Amino acid sequence: MAYMEKDKKSKKDPVKLKVQQQVPKIQQSWSRASLKSPYLVKDFTYKEFKKIADKVPFTQKDWSDILHISERTLQRYAKDNGSFTFNVIDRIVLIDKVIKRGTEVFGSTAKFISWLRSGPYMLEGRLSLLSLSDFEGINKVMIQLGRIEQGIFA
Repeated sequence: MAYMEKDKKSKKDPVKLKVQQQVPKIQQSWSRASLKSPYLVKDFTYKEFKKIADKVPFTQKDWSDILHISERTLQRYAKDNGSFTFNVIDRIVLIDKVIKRGTEVFGSTAKFISWLRSGPYMLEGRLSLLSLSDFEGINKVMIQLGRIEQGIFA
């Protein structure tokens, strides 16, 4: 909304244009900026990853596919308690958030993982375990979890 206001200091009464703009707030169930994580540390080692990995029944092959690293690299990290790279840490933390959200919606981690492995349909296509391998897929899973929670199953 724009309106005109006269400048009272000037003798000529010049008109100034003031713009008041209300930006609508977008209601979003989650965003990267809202993901405050206790895992933001200098080194994210295999030990921290193992705490998250133990929550879900993923095989080492599943994790290597999701994280885009080889099984051998995961084995090496396990042996040496090695540190992950930033992009892998980011994906691990996001997956942890998805697991927590899925557990809230379905009531148990096993039911959530079973649902994800079943290849559920959504408006944007099908979901799968490999949906967790990139940010777009993670976002689709989170959107679908929100729809299920609201009773919108399409």
